[in-house]
Order: sequence, then C-alpha cells, then structure tokens
Amino acid sequence: MNPRISMITLGVRDLATSVRFYEQGLGLPRMESPPEVAFFTLNGSWLGLYGREALAEDAGVSAEGTGFAGVALAHNVESEAAVDAVMAQAVAAGATLVKPAQKVFWGGYSGYFADPDGYLWEVAYNPLFWVGPRDDDA
Repeated sequence: MNPRISMITLGVRDLATSVRFYEQGLGLPRMESPPEVAFFTLNGSWLGLYGREALAEDAGVSAEGTGFAGVALAHNVESEAAVDAVMAQAVAAGATLVKPAQKVFWGGYSGYFADPDGYLWEVAYNPLFWVGPRDDDA
C-alpha cells in the first residue's frame, strides 16, 4: 500500500449544517458533487461529508455511537498567531471550543475545536518541523 490518505469521510447528522460550517465558516473549497454527499479539496486529499446513517450502512456497521471516537483531525499552520486565527474562525463558524490554544508539552502550540457533529480538530503550530504538505502558495 502506498502511504497516503486519499479522503477522510465524516458521517454527519445534518449535511446542510456541516456543509455550511466547512464551506462558509472555514472556507474550504467545495467540489461539485451529488446532493447526498459533499466533497472539499484539501492540500493532497479530500474531505467528504456523508449522512451518518448512510455511511454506517455502507460500511456495514451500526450508526450508534457516543463520546470520544478515538480520532482527531489535525490542521498544522505556520505560527502561534495562525493557530489563534483558525481557532477563532472555527468558533465564529459554530465550532465548540474544546481546548483553548496554548503552549504544549512537545514544544509547540495547539488547541482543539469540535465541528457541528463533535469531530475533533487540532490546530497546531510545530516550531520543530513542518507536518504535512506545504500550502500551494508557500
């Protein structure tokens, strides 16, 4: 297997609410897609939004689930100020602040927010090395 993640798909309760959050609130570029799913281009992969029940059915598992799912998505940025800016943008778009941005034990700066379905996003600045693909405009 080649080491890459082509797409991350989130099972969401309300597709329209989640599309607004990611497209209008966070400014992710939305691709043309069928009405029952939404795709956003990321730098090197895609984010997919699909109904929670339908995604569970597709995978052949129960759609029931509560609490921490054991997964967090990470968005790395170039500075502490950029962490603060993204966190503020997410909260203004309707995210729940889970952990305010702060200096962390590994030497960086990060915080967590939860999207409208409770999916955790870490926004981080790592002064030791860059994580992930470079931005197209960098």
